[in-house]
Amino acid sequence: MEYHFLGDSELVTAFRFIGVEGTAVTDAEDAVWAFRRVTEGWDKTAGMALPREDLCRVLIMTEEVADWLGDLLITWQLSDRYPLVVEIPGTLGRLLGRKTLVDSIREAIGVHV
Repeated sequence: MEYHFLGDSELVTAFRFIGVEGTAVTDAEDAVWAFRRVTEGWDKTAGMALPREDLCRVLIMTEEVADWLGDLLITWQLSDRYPLVVEIPGTLGRLLGRKTLVDSIREAIGVHV
């Protein structure tokens, strides 16, 4: 599996239409289990990491799921391992207070056009 999506059930269905498998999550606990399954092969019922033959290379998730994952997601992103994590707005749009990629770049280089 090259791509995987984590988000609400409506967006999981939408991503399936374009050929991207996904997992619907409804709260922080679901998000952590789904994230660990996709990134580490963690199986909730077995309570352990299982060998995985197909690695996810890009993990797409909504901003809401990213917020639920919190420090776990930050630690993963700093680990320099696959999958690459891409955050997108959810069905209700951008979360308040979230910077866009363009905002972050402008802030980093100090140029506002």
